Amino acid sequence: MRSALLFPEFEPGSPDKTEEKADVFDSRLVEIHSRLLAFYGPPKPRVVWDPLKQFIYSLLSSRTRTEVTFEVVAHLGERFGSWEALRDAPVAEIAEAIAPVTFAEKKAVQLKQALEQITARCGVLSLDFLHSYRTDKIRAWLERFDGVGVKTSGAVVNFSSLRRRALCVDSHHLRVTQRLGLVPKSADARETERRLMKMVPEDWSAVMLDEDHQLVKTHGQRLCTFSSPRCRGCPLLDMCPTGEKAVPSRKG
Repeated sequence: MRSALLFPEFEPGSPDKTEEKADVFDSRLVEIHSRLLAFYGPPKPRVVWDPLKQFIYSLLSSRTRTEVTFEVVAHLGERFGSWEALRDAPVAEIAEAIAPVTFAEKKAVQLKQALEQITARCGVLSLDFLHSYRTDKIRAWLERFDGVGVKTSGAVVNFSSLRRRALCVDSHHLRVTQRLGLVPKSADARETERRLMKMVPEDWSAVMLDEDHQLVKTHGQRLCTFSSPRCRGCPLLDMCPTGEKAVPSRKG
């Protein structure tokens, strides 16, 4: 009954809306995925967490290296023993515990407030009730929390045990897809996800979308970097208008 109050206009178990599809299927995303998979190999299988732990991780991960965020989340579990104890700790103590992440003081406030609000809204500190609700409604609800945007909501619904169809568009994903000309340079994460999901084959599962995210992120970290992209060694060079301009003599 508590969770029904959170989504009064929808009944539990309502089916997801079918994503908007392009009039003509665009196969570029499939080709990019295939090439990156051949180049980098399959990503390591994800350790799937419950929605609350994934929410905490994703809230802290912005502009922070993956390995640093993993260490911080593990440290929080060891230091506080429970998410309830983390919620009830002073902001200064939380900030100290998450000090290695960027903007730790700001994120400490956002994290404590979010955990308190989840408890107030749900009666318990858990997001397990989200399993019963539609993906778009879950994401809209999550994005009400300070510091939570489309990237974090996408991560929670796709990476956690919810395992819904969504693309988590981080800064690497945004940069790579803009350079490839899949989305305009003016597109933000929300518009980028919307456009990319129109290119996604209907048979791509949530796990496949997670794999695609990880491959594109790896590409952005290793070759298609922010300041010094290594276009000559890129497996996507002949598909990339930005790379072709950067390497005009590749056929010579």
